[in-house]
Parts: sequence; structure tokens; C-alpha cells
Amino acid sequence: MGLLSRTGPSGFSASSTAEEVTQGIDGTGLTAIVTGTTSGLGLETSRVLALRGVHVVMAVRNTNAGENVKEAILKEIPNARVDVMELDLSSLASVRKFGEEYNSLGLPLNILINNAGVVTPFKLSQDNIELHFATNHLGHFLLTNLLLETMKRTSRESNKEGRIVNLSSMGHQYVYREGIRFDKINEESSYYTYLAYGQSKLASVLHANELTRHLKAEGVEIIANSLHPGLIQTNIVRFDGILHYIVKVLGVFIIPFIKTVQQGAATTCFVALHPQVKGVSGEYFTDCNIAKPSDQANDADLATKLWDFSLSLTNLK
Repeated sequence: MGLLSRTGPSGFSASSTAEEVTQGIDGTGLTAIVTGTTSGLGLETSRVLALRGVHVVMAVRNTNAGENVKEAILKEIPNARVDVMELDLSSLASVRKFGEEYNSLGLPLNILINNAGVVTPFKLSQDNIELHFATNHLGHFLLTNLLLETMKRTSRESNKEGRIVNLSSMGHQYVYREGIRFDKINEESSYYTYLAYGQSKLASVLHANELTRHLKAEGVEIIANSLHPGLIQTNIVRFDGILHYIVKVLGVFIIPFIKTVQQGAATTCFVALHPQVKGVSGEYFTDCNIAKPSDQANDADLATKLWDFSLSLTNLK
């Protein structure tokens, strides 16, 4: 039995694919937004959701690339419902525009998958916020807040549970000592790419946990979870020379642990669609099973502080 084949309580393992974990699930009547769908995990997630009958709205920075993905999906699944909308998560103005446009369409929204992410040397976003934090966390934080009323309405009218899925990473464990550097988000002098990336992925877990607290307090039938998709060599490594070098040098040693994109998208699709996840919120998943994140990821005070900090940065407070 391979290293990826050990089955967990869900009945699935690291070797399970997105198609396998959604086999027999009928997503007809559900609508999902997936960010970052022009390659890698986002593309496979969109394809498999469409295969299961879900109406998929692909939120992409490059709409031409998005249309090409849409055409490829429709070629394979002629009856699929797939749409493309422009979204640049590094720009708060773009996120607001997307939210306004989507909400104005009157479409339902059952599933929100905050998938897109970057790895990059030090850069600031259009809003002068460190790019990892801006794209991987803050853009998704604002997007979720802007779409939340639509999700609540959909849940009430359809009597179906809404699901919010944040893609984190095992990298959330490798962060600056304080976890989230609230007073040093944009500090370049002590910046390290892998720590800044980890900080943004820690924020993804904390966001899902704090969002769960708010949703439960409201009595809303929407769950929010985070996940680590596994070690996958996707296009994200092209942004960072250090990561690319590590993958190349250690390739022979980490090959037994590397997933295909089809396996990497499995946990996302499982958390988004599977009946086993019904009512489960504020959890961190790996290999389609609940796992234990870092101690900082379970820090409720840190989650609340991040929530308030994010509200301030996005002018929602």
C-alpha cells in the first residue's frame, strides 16, 4: 500500500481523486463560485463540480483564460453550466465590483470556494498591502462578506446548507513568531516569502473558524471550513524561485508524497459537496478527513483580532 493510500474515517485517503469522492453526488440545483480557476486545483475543482451538475461561476483575473477553461469543460461535459466573471483578489475595488455584479444578477449561491492564491517575492497590492496577505486572505475575506447575504437568502429559500471553503495549506504552521504580524504586515526589512505565505494561509484557517462563530451565533445554516489540499506541484511555484528550487532539489525524496491535481482537488470537492460534511463547521481538513491544525490556528483570540483587523482594512467597520 502506498504512502498516499491510508484510508481515514471518511473512507477516503490522500490518493482519492475529486471524481472519486463525489461519485454518486447530485449537485443539480446548486450554484458555486470558485476563485482562481484557470489552472491547477481551481480548474479541476470547477470541472468536477460541473460534472456533478453544479452551476459553476469561475471568478478569474484573466477572463480570456477563463473562457478557454469554460470551453474545455463544455467540450467534455456538454450540458455543464459554467460562467466566467472577472475578479482580481489583490484589488479591493475589483472584489467590490465582483460582489456588486454577482448580487445584482439575482443568482443563488450555495457554495463559495476561496481557492485562488499566490506565492511571490515582496510586493504590495494596489491597496498597498503585502501581496500574500492581500490576495490569499483579505480579498477572500471581503468577497465572503459581500456574498454572505446572498448565501443566507439562498439557504433560507432552498432549505439547503450553504458551504464556504477556504483553501489553506500545511504552510500555515510555518509563520512569523506572532502568527499574524498586525503591525508589520507591510514591513519589507524582515520579510521572508515562505513565512509571509504561511501567515496568509494561517489567516485562511482563522477566517473560517471566526466566520463559523458568527454564523452559529446568527443561527444561519451555512458552514465554513478550511483545508490543506496536499503537496502538489501546481503553477503556484512559478512565482517563487526558492520554492521552485526546493521542489526540484528534493523531488526524488518527496515524490512519494506528491499528489496529482486530481488528488489535490479531492478535499476541496469533498468539503464542498459530500453529505458527511453536513453540519460540520470550523474544522480543518486534510485528505478528505478532519485534521488538527497548528495551535495558532486554533487560537480564538487571534481569530477575533484578525477578523477586526480585516474589517478595518476593507472598510467594513
